[in-house]
Order: sequence, then structure tokens, then C-alpha cells
Amino acid sequence: MKILLLPLLIILTLPVLFQSTPTEILKLKTFDTFIKTPSPSGNFVILNITEEDVEKEGGYPLPRQRLAQIHIDLLNEGAVGVGWVISFPQADRMGGDQVFAQALGYAPSVIAMFENGKGMYPKTPGTVVLGNDNGGIISTGVKENLFLLSNHTLQGLAVAPTDIDQLVRRVPLLVKTPNNDWIPSFGTQIYKALFDVKTYIIKTNDNGIEEISIRGIPPVKVDSLGRKWISWVDTEQTTLEEMNVAGKFVFVGVTANGVMPQIATPVGLLEPHKIQTALAESILIQNSPYIPDYALAVELFSLIVFTSLVWVALHLLGITWGITIATILMLITSIVGYYLIQKGLLIDVSWTLISEFITGSIAFYLRFRQQYKLRQQIKKQFEHYLDPRQVKKLQDDPSSLVLGGERRYCTFLFTDVRGFTSLSEKLEPEEVTKIMNKVLTIQANAVKEYDGMVDKYIGDAMMAIFNAPINVPDHETAAVLCAKEIQDKVKLANLGVEIGVGINTGYAVVGNMGSDTRFDYSAIGDAVNLAARLESSTKEVGEDIVIGYDTISASNFSDQIMLKELDSIFVKGKEKPIKIYTLQDG
Repeated sequence: MKILLLPLLIILTLPVLFQSTPTEILKLKTFDTFIKTPSPSGNFVILNITEEDVEKEGGYPLPRQRLAQIHIDLLNEGAVGVGWVISFPQADRMGGDQVFAQALGYAPSVIAMFENGKGMYPKTPGTVVLGNDNGGIISTGVKENLFLLSNHTLQGLAVAPTDIDQLVRRVPLLVKTPNNDWIPSFGTQIYKALFDVKTYIIKTNDNGIEEISIRGIPPVKVDSLGRKWISWVDTEQTTLEEMNVAGKFVFVGVTANGVMPQIATPVGLLEPHKIQTALAESILIQNSPYIPDYALAVELFSLIVFTSLVWVALHLLGITWGITIATILMLITSIVGYYLIQKGLLIDVSWTLISEFITGSIAFYLRFRQQYKLRQQIKKQFEHYLDPRQVKKLQDDPSSLVLGGERRYCTFLFTDVRGFTSLSEKLEPEEVTKIMNKVLTIQANAVKEYDGMVDKYIGDAMMAIFNAPINVPDHETAAVLCAKEIQDKVKLANLGVEIGVGINTGYAVVGNMGSDTRFDYSAIGDAVNLAARLESSTKEVGEDIVIGYDTISASNFSDQIMLKELDSIFVKGKEKPIKIYTLQDG
């Protein structure tokens, strides 16, 4: 499971590192969802020239003389300036250019330019670059306005480049020409008109543009291409009939059908003058959203760290705690991401969240499969030797069953069938097998009844463990009572055989013994060997049950167990004689 983390991280990191289309779209949609919409500044108003207005004037374009009258009416109604998001590349057929030009000069005003891809670039001096010439969107060419009109006012480029999903979210404050000159956007020129600014200051770094300064307002944070993320403010709108424009700069545009293109944005289709108004509003907003230069580094760091933590949590802490920790990590990621976006730092955590979910799901599946296989293995290994309740306990907590086991204080019981050889000579193999199965079943049931575990069968012999893998209080007494019940029930069954039982208590290594792919739960140690030796000694001492001194000394036997001390015996591997006991009635 551990080895899968690195390739998984590489796979999940690649879409972010190389800004793949799906992840980029996901990022943009995330920003759309969580960027807060601020209140309008109150400095701007939108004037829409509607379908009805165009019909009333006899069609579009409106005569320049009529536009001049609208311009003057706006100023008379208290407008502080007017921005025409309309271009005027050709002379008016009605000869009203001079009148309109004069009107434009009465107050701060701006007229729009649009790109046409023909490689023409009007001179727009007034930019100072602090740093290198990195960054900026290269213009393809601009459709210039009549010199008569542009000579009386400012010009701004009404450009609205789309993102990868064909929606407009970021608008450049200035656009670069192939000759490293700069053309201001329409929304930017508004501030030059309002504050009588002569120069824009472009601050750059190694990544590109960092910020743009306009006298009168705080420096504007932009991305490396000089783009400002738009806050789609609900700016007040008015009509030619209402003209509620007092004290505000007016953005004039056409909403009549088929005149100006509608541009797709996260908030719907908008005309160019509404997009430029949103740009002007966004420039004023403090903590306005922007993508910092370090955004990608932070996104990659959070993805790697949080995804790794989810993997580790599910790998080390188990399913329940792992899922809990993974959920908390995903919640933290969401909260931090949302907080940053609300503060204007557009750092995306959506792919990190998806990666956490993918990683968590894979880790959960692998962990679940591992635990399921382990539970099934435990069931297969112990269901015939332990009570079902004990098996379930092991399944719920298999930690003690790791390969290698643990040093544990247990009581060990060995049995052997006497008279088996003579019985085999008298009876058919099928009958012998039937008798042996009954004998072993009696023994196994007795072991289960006293919470022991049948470790293994060795021919007609059996080994049982008490106090492993399940804790058994007073396991010494349990083993002795189990031996007594075996004897009683075998005799009662009248199967023609007798059982010898040896019991000893002590420390042994208990656990899964074997290889990684094939192992059995068992016990090894001197205490185990001595129990087997005591069972062999039953024939020599002439008793059915022989109990070691360590078992007797470690237990508080109840009144129902009466013991009798036998003569000490020597067993293989021991230099000193061993004190042994049997049951009084045994």
C-alpha cells in the first residue's frame, strides 16, 4: 500500500502542474462560485441605448450631432464624465463630427477602440515600466477612431479576452504592442480622465507584471499578463429618458439587438460597455480578487501535503479513525480555500479536494480489502477452534495476530489418545475414523466451552492454548476444568479409548508462525514443550491428567477441584525434577 503513494501523487499532480484543461476549468468555476460580489462603488452609472432608442432615431448608427446632444445632456444632468464604449472609425454621414468632438472636450471623456487584427497601433504615450519588459497581452491590431474625435478626448481599448472555457473573467488594464508600447484599456482610461493622470506605472518582476499604479487610487494587483480579475458589481443603470447620472461617471453603450456583440461571462451575456464598467469598478475595490505569483506553488504544496496526510491516516489509523481524519483534512482544505478566496487571494483548492477524495477512496478500498482478507483469514483459521464470539473479537481487533506474535503468559494443554493402535487393529479404517472424530470433537467442544483455543491436531493428539489469542481470566483453572470435562465425556461416550492430558503454565511466544504467505497461529517456548512432556508422563505415573507445578502455583482453584501431589519426575531437557499434580478423583 505504501508503494502506491508516490505514483498516485505524481498522477494527481500532473493536471495541476501542466494546467490541463479540465483542472483549469474546474479552478475557474470554483472561483466563480465562491468569489463574493461587492457592493457598487457609487461612482459609475451605465446608460443603455436601447432598441426603442435606436428605432426612435431612425436606426443605427445614431447621428454624431445626436450623440453630441446626449453628451451635453448628461453633463447638464450632473455627470462628472462620459465614456462612450462605441468606436468611431469613420466620418459621420450627416457631418456631425465637429459638433461631437467639441462636446467631448467639455468634460472628462473617453471613447472606445476595438481590436481588428490588422496590425495598426495608435500612439498612447504615458506608461512607465519599473523592471523588465516581461508580461502583457500582445494586441493583434486596433481599429482607430477619427483623429478629429481622438484629438479631443482619451481613447481606451475595449478588449475582453476569454478564458479556456470561453468566458470573460479577466480584463487587461493595459495591452502591449509588438513594439513594447502600451495601450490602456477603456476601463483604465476612465481614471486617467477623472484624475487627470498623465502616466501609468507598470511594476514587473521575473514572472511578468505585478501591479499597475494609477495616481489617485491604491496600486492595482494584476496577474503576470496585466489582467484584473473582474468583480461583477451590480452597477446602477439608467436610460435616455431617466438620465439619473448626477455626480457619476457615465458608461454609454448600445443594448439594441444586433448592434454590439454580447460576451459570455460567469454572470451571463453582457455588452462591452457593461464589462468595461465592471473593470472600472473592480479597480476601486480593496482586496479585489487576483491570482498571486505563488499560487501554483501553494496549490501543489497543499495537494501533496494534504493528499499524503489522507493516505497516511487511512493507512496507519484504520478505517474508522482514518475516515474521520480524512474528512477533517478535507474540511480544513475547504475552509482555508474559501477563506483565501474571500480575502481576494485566488488560490484553488478544488483539485486538492478531489485528490483527497480520490486518494481517500483508494486507500479506503485497499485498507478495507486488507482488513476483509485478514478477517476472512482469521475466521478460516479460528472458526473450528474458537467460539464464534471469540472469533468475532479477533476479527474486530486482529492486532495481536501479526506475524511473529508476542510473549504471553498462557496455559497449555496437550492430549493423546491411548489404545488407538490396538483399536485400529480391531476395526475397519472407516470405523476408526468415526471414533477418532468423536473423540476429537469432544475435546474441541470442551476447549471452546472454557474459552480456550485448539491450536492443532497431531494425529490422535491435540494441543490447546488458554489465554491466547483471547484473554481468559484464571486460565489455569479453565484448563484444568477443561481436562476434567474431556475425561468425563470420553468415558461417558464409551468409545473404547482413554485420554492422557498434560497441563503447564508459563511464558511463550504466541502468534502467527510461518512465512508472509502461509502461517498458523501457534505457540513456542519451554512452557509449551513441558506441557507436551507432562502429557507423555501420564503413562509412567499411571494418571490420566498430569498438571505442572507452575499451573498449580499460579491459580486459586475452587473447591470443586481437588488436587493430589504426585512424585516429582525428571523430564527431557530439565536438570531438576518437576513437581506434578493430578486431580483427586482422577
